[in-house]
Amino acid sequence: MPPEMIFDLSQLDFNRPIADGEAIRAVNPQRAEMQQLDAVVYLNKTTQIFVGYKDIRHDEFWVNGHMPGYPLMPGVVICEVAAQLCSYYVRALKLVGGDYFGFLGMNDIRFRGSVVPGDRLVVIAHAKKVHPRQSLFDAQGFVGSKMVFNGEIMGVQLTKRS
Repeated sequence: MPPEMIFDLSQLDFNRPIADGEAIRAVNPQRAEMQQLDAVVYLNKTTQIFVGYKDIRHDEFWVNGHMPGYPLMPGVVICEVAAQLCSYYVRALKLVGGDYFGFLGMNDIRFRGSVVPGDRLVVIAHAKKVHPRQSLFDAQGFVGSKMVFNGEIMGVQLTKRS
């Protein structure tokens, strides 16, 4: 049984993102095919809930090789979308220092449905703990109203090696 939704999707206005690709690139380091987050549409500092999305294109780098004839978005890429959303939240609000905010790990991830080209993957996250050495976020992903994944994303402050 899926967990309770972190946030009511009907409250979102996808036509008025608060951060588009350019604004996300100003905060997150991922570029080219590794930039997985298209927009942030909601961010509430008080509740620590934030929402973003990825529109799945037919020319994604994994489409030809991940289940030829039935391209399924790899679970690890779905989790990367969630991690990039969490990174955006922490870096945009300057909640930790360092040069980057990195994907540390994940716990209790469950995949509950498929994500395919043409879908919009909406990710909702809630910051449970933000700290330079380990930050924890509950994350849920949706295609339409169907929850397609949920779990805990972990992040860490990173500093470039000299």
